[in-house]
Amino acid sequence: MMSVLEYALDMNKDEKEVLNACEKLDIKVSSKDDMLSDDAIVELDNYFANESTDEDTSLNINQDEEIIKKMEEDDYYDEVVDTLIDKKDTIYNSEPKAKKKKNKVKNKVKNKNLKEEKKNMYKNKEKLVSNETEKDENVILYKDGMTIKDFSLELGVSPTDIIKKLMGLGVMASINASLSFDDASVLALEYNKTLKKEEALDISNFEMFEVNDDPKDLEPRPPVVTIMGHVDHGKTSLLDAIRKSSVVEGEFGGITQHIGAYQVSYKDKKITFIDTPGHAAFTEMRARGASITDIVIIIVAADDGVMPQTIEAIDHAKAAKVPIIVAINKIDKPGADPEKVKREMSEHGLTPDTWGGDTIFVPISAKTHEGIDKLLENVLLIAELEDLKANKKRYAMGTVIESKLDKHVGPVVTLLVQNGTLRLGDPVVIGEYYGKIRALKNDLGEEVTYALPSTPVSVTGITGVPTSGDKFMAFESEKQAHSVAEHRMQTAKLKANTNKTSLSLDDLFGKISDGLKEINIVLKTDVKGSEEAVKNALLKIDVEGCRLNVIRSGVGTITESDVVLANASDAIIIGFNVRPSNKLMDYAKENGVEIRLHNIIYKVVEEMESAMKGMLDPEYEEKTLGQAEIRKIYKFSKTGNIAGCYVLSGVVKMGAKARVIRDGVVVYDGAINTIQREKDQAKEVKAGFECGITLENFGDIKENDIIEAYELVEIKR
Repeated sequence: MMSVLEYALDMNKDEKEVLNACEKLDIKVSSKDDMLSDDAIVELDNYFANESTDEDTSLNINQDEEIIKKMEEDDYYDEVVDTLIDKKDTIYNSEPKAKKKKNKVKNKVKNKNLKEEKKNMYKNKEKLVSNETEKDENVILYKDGMTIKDFSLELGVSPTDIIKKLMGLGVMASINASLSFDDASVLALEYNKTLKKEEALDISNFEMFEVNDDPKDLEPRPPVVTIMGHVDHGKTSLLDAIRKSSVVEGEFGGITQHIGAYQVSYKDKKITFIDTPGHAAFTEMRARGASITDIVIIIVAADDGVMPQTIEAIDHAKAAKVPIIVAINKIDKPGADPEKVKREMSEHGLTPDTWGGDTIFVPISAKTHEGIDKLLENVLLIAELEDLKANKKRYAMGTVIESKLDKHVGPVVTLLVQNGTLRLGDPVVIGEYYGKIRALKNDLGEEVTYALPSTPVSVTGITGVPTSGDKFMAFESEKQAHSVAEHRMQTAKLKANTNKTSLSLDDLFGKISDGLKEINIVLKTDVKGSEEAVKNALLKIDVEGCRLNVIRSGVGTITESDVVLANASDAIIIGFNVRPSNKLMDYAKENGVEIRLHNIIYKVVEEMESAMKGMLDPEYEEKTLGQAEIRKIYKFSKTGNIAGCYVLSGVVKMGAKARVIRDGVVVYDGAINTIQREKDQAKEVKAGFECGITLENFGDIKENDIIEAYELVEIKR
């Protein structure tokens, strides 16, 4: 809420102008100090927005109400507009002026219709279903770390009864023992109760909130599609080709804004495309809990074939567990070889449907538009098979695609509505911010009064700029939205003080006990042979019905992309004979991603099995002492090769453990044998000094190799 004077200053208007507008809109205010309700502010915003569009036109079409009526009827629309232009030909002889005038007349009609639509919306605002879950006597709330005593109090029964029932299930426990969710679920059924996790019923934690829609309220919704692929393989060209072939002629040229998503119509059905700037952005949104994509299209150039970023796209799409379509682009180019693309993609687990696999491959040309129809047909086919549905009768829920701060209107946020209907004036909470929707625009930049499921829209009226991937929810009252936003802000502050951990070996056993059936692994090794051997060994592990799933494996050192994927997929990174930089190790720690480094296969398997059984040996943390770069090699017949080194950081010590790193890959792991400073033996050499180093049983050193000295320090569990 704000006063008339505050609103006038905010909109750069005279207070009299605002009071006159209030009188026309029948808003009950009489002076500059009177308060405007949020609904009144939305009405005034739309009034002044329409007024600024109207005041340009010199055609006073209000003089003829009959013409206006006819213009609103589809059958007469174009005919009447053309007639008006013909009448003005003597004044506007040039074609551009006539066209401009025609557009102004069209805008006048659009604005008049929008005004009527808004008026009707406020008069007949339909009551939507609240997102809040009513308290159910038959639902028991499960909290993390819940003891048998806590659970018995929730059920209203004696703890002794619970212990007896657990004994019947073969579980021996005391009154203060923690109860797993699975055991508690079985016990709840014994008493005809349903068990639900606390976060599933907490509306302020709407990322985890469980929405139960009545099946009869569910209706088909458009699929949401993301296009991924290697750079220069035609992602942008394909998006443009789809948009140009699907948007009504004349509208495409009028699109001046990019809102990160758009909707097209094909065969009277809508498809929503999300334009993410890259695979990392797509995965980071997933890491924030934003599962926005229903289908992924991986685009591969027919002349280039599978490239490094194509493999990356496959990993990210598979980790998202959504249907994949492969679009083989540039089939019109000389040297195009679609069969080669199929062979290479099948090597990465995407076998074409024509070869008996389950992945649809569509040859296309984004340049000539060949195959675009076939691609869209397959998108609709998969959407039908997936049976995508949503309930438009409830308050909206969805995800932030992108956001920015506009100096004129404040925060502008692009949202994807995933369930429910978002309406002008609805109070919303987005991330940690809240507000009332003051303006709602579709992907063409047109003002609308509501948005249905799978629709991308840009909104204003929010108190801050949220982050891509943040969730949003609409509420019945602004008071409720404000309360939820405050609670979320406090929770976020608490979380900021404690690092988020995706998954660690220490808590693996507990997660398996709580029902985790699959553990995700990102594997990086020094050579292809190691990759296959370690991967096969990991896939054979099966402890208590829980198995390992290698979501990405590759040769080379661990990269930032691996950490992003592990973060999004709750995965553990295993490095075999590779050594990431200290900067990357810090990045992984910040993101709560655990990296385990090994050089013996059975040790990898042993550690994973022990973690899954809850029997880990004492853990040792590696402490890097220092790094030295080999700048010259001296050959001696008695001692072998001596590495002439410059100590880059820290300190290197005689007898310390050491590894030799060549291009990010570990080629030796052992110990420092001797250190020589000038002609004397030295116990240690600090950063900034030169020295000679020999290694135990290793002489295959090269210039520019890095010798890294380290020690192992036991960590208390």
